[in-house]
Amino acid sequence: MALLLNCESLTKSFGVRTLFRDVSISFDDTERTGLIGPNGSGKSTLLKIMAGLEPYDSGEITTRRNLRMAYLPQEDQFPAGLTVQQVVLDPLRDQVGDEHDKLTRVEIQLGRVGFERTDQQADTLSGGWRKRLALARELVKEPDLLLLDEPTNHLDLEGILWLEKLLSNASFAFLLVSHDRYFLENATNRVVELNVAYADGYLSVNGSYSDFLERREEYLEAQSAQQRALASRVRREVEWLKRGAKARTTKAKGRIEQAGRMMEDLAELKGRNAQQGSMLVDFAATQRQTRKLLVAKDVTKSVPGRTLFEHLNLVLSPGMKLGLLGPNGSGKSTLIKLLAGELQPDSGEVWRAEGLRVVRFDQGRRQLDKNQTLRAALSPAGDNFSYRGSPMHVSGWARRFLFRTEQLDMPVGDLSGGEQSRVLIANLMLQPADLLILDEPTNDLDIPSLEVLEESLSDFPGAVVLVTHDRFMLDRISTEILALDGKGGARPYTSVLQWQAAKDEQEQRESAAAKAATARAASPKSAAPVKKKLTWNEQRELEGMEEKILAAEEDLHAHQKRMEDPSVLADHVKLREICTKVDDAQKTVQQLYERWQELEARA
Repeated sequence: MALLLNCESLTKSFGVRTLFRDVSISFDDTERTGLIGPNGSGKSTLLKIMAGLEPYDSGEITTRRNLRMAYLPQEDQFPAGLTVQQVVLDPLRDQVGDEHDKLTRVEIQLGRVGFERTDQQADTLSGGWRKRLALARELVKEPDLLLLDEPTNHLDLEGILWLEKLLSNASFAFLLVSHDRYFLENATNRVVELNVAYADGYLSVNGSYSDFLERREEYLEAQSAQQRALASRVRREVEWLKRGAKARTTKAKGRIEQAGRMMEDLAELKGRNAQQGSMLVDFAATQRQTRKLLVAKDVTKSVPGRTLFEHLNLVLSPGMKLGLLGPNGSGKSTLIKLLAGELQPDSGEVWRAEGLRVVRFDQGRRQLDKNQTLRAALSPAGDNFSYRGSPMHVSGWARRFLFRTEQLDMPVGDLSGGEQSRVLIANLMLQPADLLILDEPTNDLDIPSLEVLEESLSDFPGAVVLVTHDRFMLDRISTEILALDGKGGARPYTSVLQWQAAKDEQEQRESAAAKAATARAASPKSAAPVKKKLTWNEQRELEGMEEKILAAEEDLHAHQKRMEDPSVLADHVKLREICTKVDDAQKTVQQLYERWQELEARA
């Protein structure tokens, strides 16, 4: 284990606002670190400082000699007119070496991230493929330490799973900013939260995200207990001071000074513990008693060249939480527009209850006027308004969504992505709904905000249709999941893990079939294939293989069913244990299929 980078007493401010102060933290060559924290805590700024792209106010950064470091920003930008190959080749231009070797390195990295064609124009790529290209541009540098700022942005769920697997098998150290809790759980071995709620300005825990949650709860409880104990001591000292103790003696003077220091320490503790707040979300329902809110019957929708989904049947009723899954372009946004009445199906029908009130969150945030002030966006009718029959002032409403008073006169366009999402959620809360349609509401939200949003959606008595790449939220909220494949198929699942297991199983079968086809094509046609006959034991093994696979799949499904238990989902220790069992069961099923194919090929 070798030290790669060390930060000593780093402080960074923007204007009068301090992001972080006196942060001292180091990273070694075994790092697979997730960096989390509330919006505005300085995560992205800290990454830029480490990458040498942002100055800091005070402190010191030291790195290992000849450290190779790469940085993947949130937004992916490429020079105009370059091909995919040219974008990845660009960082190697000034390096000494053979041009053919450089091109080979580029081709390897592009293949590693999934590109089959390297001559296409970079500026024509979708958001997900732009992210893959940006990652290849950094990987070709062969970094010792890779810094990634929100690397799952613009990736669909399959892209996130791909990135998770790539980083889990990485030979380099990395530090990434992410709010994706499953991603943090599966890809990292250390979690650091940047937050002024901690005495050092951050909390670092070696282990998984589940381990971090456990340690954080212990830390904050201990800090709260420390505040209670110190408050009790301060009360006693205040009572002593009120008795008019004479300060002529050295002992009395010392006690008075100590009481002053204790009061300062208590004020600091109260300030840190107060930072644990999060926004308050509570969607309003119409309390409609209708059993069926919306019915889609035999619905088909196509785009030029392909069918997105066909013969789709769906019933939305109060309390139902439908999660939509599928790769980018599979038709998720089209389906929610159809449910909202903005599009009509090619065939089939969509019935809506009379007077159905639909409230929709648009991932493009097109409902927001970016030129409006925050004050006008939160309360268009004036500083005072009524919320559920009670008077509300815009400043109090703003605090509910973690906005500072000085932000009220800022244009909405100057707010961060997470802040704009919070404005949109605030607007939606003022509209009573039978059906909530949320298209990527988690983009740019920090983890505390995600947790509050999940609680509100769980408690919402109407129906919810949720599109998100956040697997944790989908598993926690959804009563049913509908997966679109973009080729006409739409299959229901009970959980994301069930969908992922089915997807992995399908990929294994396709991979095995492809390998078998390749082997048949490569074998000489003139020569008769030489087969090694099965032994008696292998023949018995083959005869019992279907039964073994069936038992293994039943075992897998049983573990997956346990993951749907609310008591398991609420207990991160139990959840981690059952996740491990699911992984082991999936590996067993895969090994049995591979063995079956091997024996069948020889039989």
